Amino acid sequence: MGVWALVAREPFLGTGATAAGMAAGVCGAVGLGALYRGMAIGAMGVVAPISSVAAAIPFAYGVARGERPSVLQFAGVVVALAGLVFVSRSPGATRAVSAGVGLALLAALGFGFYFVFLGAAAEDSVPWAVLVARVTSTAFALGAVLAVGATLRTGRALLAPVLAVGICDTSANVLFALASTRGLLSVVSVLTSLYPASQWRSRPRCCGSA
Repeated sequence: MGVWALVAREPFLGTGATAAGMAAGVCGAVGLGALYRGMAIGAMGVVAPISSVAAAIPFAYGVARGERPSVLQFAGVVVALAGLVFVSRSPGATRAVSAGVGLALLAALGFGFYFVFLGAAAEDSVPWAVLVARVTSTAFALGAVLAVGATLRTGRALLAPVLAVGICDTSANVLFALASTRGLLSVVSVLTSLYPASQWRSRPRCCGSA
């Protein structure tokens, strides 16, 4: 990200955009931490879809700022949000599944405000906005790890998956930031939040259904 920002020769963020980028980093770190912990004690096929309700926050923010999606876009957003609510339902959920719901809701809040703040920072510069957010989230996460006394050691078998997650997460952040500067935040954020739908197939095993 730093190389991209330097090669692009874009000026650094203004004061307000820098603050927004830092706020995005904190919110993103909280969201990810809550999501991963929720999936560790609950079911991925339930926790991930609930966390995607985060899209309601930037959608409401965008509309409040004057964004006016077309009738077709608005219909698509409503269908997408309804679909997320549908896949978040958990009939016959086990105790393990329900244990992650609170963390999933916290993740939704973190991600929702992350979208809002990163979108605001990206208006000044996409590479610098993502870089500031990543540096802040990394510092925040390291501080949390040190505070709870957790270890930073990662087994050799987990190294490749961890790196893959980091690359995919950073790439998603960049693509969202770019999209937010070219389209309506209220629409882009909802489309970004559709990823948990891929977990639908895993829910029967997670929820103990036949």
